[in-house]
Amino acid sequence: MKKISKVFKHKTACVDKGAFVGDGTKVWHYSHVSGKARIGKGCKIGQNVYVADNVVIGDNVKIQNNVSLYEGVILEDNVFCGPSCVFTNILNPRSLFPRNTKDFYKKTIVKNGASIGANATIVCGTVLGKNCFVGAGSVVTKDVPDYALVYGNPARLKGWMCACGEKLHTGRGPSVKCASCGRKFRKDKGRIK
Repeated sequence: MKKISKVFKHKTACVDKGAFVGDGTKVWHYSHVSGKARIGKGCKIGQNVYVADNVVIGDNVKIQNNVSLYEGVILEDNVFCGPSCVFTNILNPRSLFPRNTKDFYKKTIVKNGASIGANATIVCGTVLGKNCFVGAGSVVTKDVPDYALVYGNPARLKGWMCACGEKLHTGRGPSVKCASCGRKFRKDKGRIK
């Protein structure tokens, strides 16, 4: 770990040599950051979180308790991972025929500002769009568009979310305004931009 006085590491946390942890990041109880992981500035790594080699975490990311980030996972800036959400990195795991080489790992990208609810499962090889919102307990099996609200098993599009975290009421016209923060969006080919 790069020695930066502005990084907080709880005495029970394990940050392996070689890991990069940015200024202002806090790594809490019983968490483990592997040696080839990269964590940005101002992050909160909750209790009992595992960050594997080659995982990349952007700035201002909040990872709640009991989350494991396996190789192939990329979290961009401002992502929120709810308690016990699950990431996978191999589509067809087997115990008798191990698939633990990088050739089998599928990349999962969570874009800037996305939120993942508690106990949601993110199947590997998917992209979660900018400022999307995945409801608690959902199972994401395919890409999620920017600003989408998805939930269920499998997760399906149920609406749209503002960057501020409020549900958008899209109505019939070509434009949408957030009732909470006033941001303006436009509808384009069935999506919000």
